[in-house]
Amino acid sequence: MNEHSFYNRNKILIVGSGGREHAIGWKLKQSPKVSELFFAPGNGGTSLIGTNLDFKVLDNEGIAKWAKRNKIDLVVVGPDDPLANGMVDYLNKFGIKAFGPSKLSAEIESSKVFAKKLMQEENIPTAKFKTFTNFKNAVEYLKQQNFPIVLKASGLALGKGVIIAKSVEEGVKGLADIMVKKIFEDAGSEVVIEEFLEGQEISIHVFCDGKNYSIFPSSQDHKAIFDGDKGPNTGGMGTIAPVGWVSDELMDRIEKEIVIPTLAGLKKRGREFKGILYPGVMVTNKGPKVLEFNARFGDPEVESYLRLLKTDLFDIFMACIDGTLNELNIEWEKKFACCIVLASGGYPGSYEKGKEISGINEAEKIDEVVVFHAGTKAEKGKLLTNGGRVLGISATGNNLDQALEKVYQAIKKVNFEGMQYRLDIGKRKPFTV
Repeated sequence: MNEHSFYNRNKILIVGSGGREHAIGWKLKQSPKVSELFFAPGNGGTSLIGTNLDFKVLDNEGIAKWAKRNKIDLVVVGPDDPLANGMVDYLNKFGIKAFGPSKLSAEIESSKVFAKKLMQEENIPTAKFKTFTNFKNAVEYLKQQNFPIVLKASGLALGKGVIIAKSVEEGVKGLADIMVKKIFEDAGSEVVIEEFLEGQEISIHVFCDGKNYSIFPSSQDHKAIFDGDKGPNTGGMGTIAPVGWVSDELMDRIEKEIVIPTLAGLKKRGREFKGILYPGVMVTNKGPKVLEFNARFGDPEVESYLRLLKTDLFDIFMACIDGTLNELNIEWEKKFACCIVLASGGYPGSYEKGKEISGINEAEKIDEVVVFHAGTKAEKGKLLTNGGRVLGISATGNNLDQALEKVYQAIKKVNFEGMQYRLDIGKRKPFTV
């Protein structure tokens, strides 16, 4: 018997259908302890490395029953919605191991109001804010503020529930869109109005097991659809990791001022956090401040991160669940990674689906390039677009320029009608505190 023969039977179900879930599956497939991968519902890329299942991500009962019946050893819950819907708690009731926070812990993402109050009470640096459920009261407050100002739907809105208003008129329209027209549906029942922070945003990710934590290298997303950070926000158009100008001193401050008090504050409130804690941090002249928290891997951050992770991801997930993260030495490649999103024409507004995609095999022939599928589906031997963000083209290199050069070279090989992407990922000027 070899040392992994016991582990080789581990069957894993990954819940979600995006680039994040394809990347997680791609990394888990490298583990000698993983035998089979299943995705619910998955996409065109996940079908190449595992079996796609016809489940909706909010179907707690259906997914739990299937996992139990098929003796699944681990369920990895990818997106925010099923975490907010209590999927991890539900699976645990069935005796199924699941990676991700409980419903109560995930509220740090699913309720911006809860998150802001937590930060206020625990003295975690964040923008000044006020919360409202009444439209008229919100408008009255807004009129007395300085501009630009930030309006946020409190609930989950696919990463798009934030409006930056440059004037009173824009602010009133934004509040009406969120609270009256309900453009983000019930996510806008409560709204947060907060000061606009000057600086540069970075993404911080932390593996957590309820007691111990391990911080990733820094990363940075580019949220706006167009070059120069112009146009409406998206779920993310491209990431780099690590961020060259983010110093060890800055990461130490983020750990001491943000990560430690957040985890302690959650624990104090009976919300011990297991999974991925992901604070979006604005680095300002006065130091790091939290913009918002997420309770799962960022997408497309994870497509860069998992290109650099050396440690077996299955081992990390199990350590987070079992509370043994302190026994694991998590290692990262001393390289740089980037991921650039190819999106459908019209995204983040309305877009057409069903466009044929070509050139992925040619792109992956370029050294150190891996293509992650997001909004794709396989149909009758063809690969078609099936979402706003279609593909994430990733690469690694000894420096960031090298990684970016490979990615843009690879993008030239890929084609589908209406394809759009940014040409300036990783080109922001360094920010000094």
